[in-house]
Amino acid sequence: MLTTNREQPDLMAHSADHDRRWLILAVLCIAQLMVVLDATVVNIALPSAQKALHFSDGNRQWMVTAYTLAFGSLLLLGGRLSDLFGRRRTLVTGLVGFAVASAVGGAAQSFNVLIAARAVQGIFAAILAPAALSLLTTTFTDAKERGKAFGVFGAISGAGAAIGLLVGGLLTEYLSWRWSLYVNLVFAAVAVTGVLLLLSKRSGDARPRLDLWGTLTGSAGLFALVYGFSQANRSGWGASSTLGLLAAGVVLLAVFVAIERRSDHALLPLWIVTDRNRGGALLAILAMTIGMFGVFLFLTYYLQQTLLYSPVKTGLAFLPMIGVLIASSTISSTALLPRFGPRLLVPAGLFLAAIGMFLLTGLATHSTYAAHVLPGLLVLGVGIGLISAPAMNTATLGVDGDDAGVGSATVNTAQQVGGSLGTALLNTVATTATTSFLAGKAASPVLAAQAAVHGYTTAFWWAAAIFAAGAVVCGLLLRSGAPSREPQSSSPPRETSPHQETEGEGSFRSAVPTL
Repeated sequence: MLTTNREQPDLMAHSADHDRRWLILAVLCIAQLMVVLDATVVNIALPSAQKALHFSDGNRQWMVTAYTLAFGSLLLLGGRLSDLFGRRRTLVTGLVGFAVASAVGGAAQSFNVLIAARAVQGIFAAILAPAALSLLTTTFTDAKERGKAFGVFGAISGAGAAIGLLVGGLLTEYLSWRWSLYVNLVFAAVAVTGVLLLLSKRSGDARPRLDLWGTLTGSAGLFALVYGFSQANRSGWGASSTLGLLAAGVVLLAVFVAIERRSDHALLPLWIVTDRNRGGALLAILAMTIGMFGVFLFLTYYLQQTLLYSPVKTGLAFLPMIGVLIASSTISSTALLPRFGPRLLVPAGLFLAAIGMFLLTGLATHSTYAAHVLPGLLVLGVGIGLISAPAMNTATLGVDGDDAGVGSATVNTAQQVGGSLGTALLNTVATTATTSFLAGKAASPVLAAQAAVHGYTTAFWWAAAIFAAGAVVCGLLLRSGAPSREPQSSSPPRETSPHQETEGEGSFRSAVPTL
């Protein structure tokens, strides 16, 4: 095995990164926590922001939609940019841009500035999230250590939304709604410092070409799909605007697939998603995020509006779920996945999540936290922990080198599309159930409270059904046995120079040529 003089610095850089791999993991987890947390940290701050900036109830959903639209539609492009320009550089760019957008949003004196800042946050989140996950996949190549790393990273991803509710409640109640945005400057500063100190630069002079038409059709298709889901949340699933956007999204994504099948420089090489294990893992992530929004969205409403919890108390109510989720995620990825494989763990996690949701369907206006809310949360935490880390590990396994960024972006895309679909679908279900409950009855505060809880529990039934259906489908798709390090489907051969690795890229296997 020989190396050239120009390759030697990259090998030394990889060796240094390997020695610091656990510190690098901590930095990547901070970056991931910031992105996931920001999807929910503003939810509890919304009423205060609305009062301060005087925007309408109809416009308040843009606080979330502006972020998810930009994030969800640009993830594939963000993933490919990290492959093209280097993951270290791309991660730093995403972190700095996210911090600047957060500062502008926190200081906003008008609704338009706030929404623009949220959209820019989404753009830079789409840049940094795939870079962070792809750096994780290329830093940890040993199977046992990879399991531990993904256990921690998966726990952060799964618990981040709940942590966001807690952080948002604390900041809103004791400081100001603006700190739900300003807090990102702290996360970004720590993460950027860690990246610059811990991750080594790597050389690279060859740049693969960007698939322009694939980028346009893929990004436009995802935008139409995510916007269509958010439009359904406002106008209903039968509205012409909703149907038109969803149809446009499907058509554009079909064109995208046709382009990718023929492209020599595909934005998303199709072998990444057509492998059974990766496809099943991505579907598990999609089902998990659809159902999770039923917990975080409607249980937050229930705790605050029915049980009259404060924002801080509401956030604290999710802590037991976070604790068991972290434990379940770590154990499943380190001890259970190497022994049993994803086909047993992921469907089992989805079934447990369905049981947790089923327990929450029994909530009523007179229910108590300890007897009626906590049991469902604990079962959900165990189930989501069994899904998140093993699914993320399996979805990125075998996708290294030139495609690690876009491979990681598919995981984030599944999360964002699932979140958007879950919000739209379950909110529509809850609203319809509430309206039907009140039909023909005399209005009263007691009846209104009962109708609201009926809407929440109906959404929980749907979320339980989605989890159960996901368990069946993933059980059929995923392979038996412990996952192999090598991909089951491989990409077409590439003509690459021996110096093609770009800054921050590559696993040890791809960095060392053999004779």
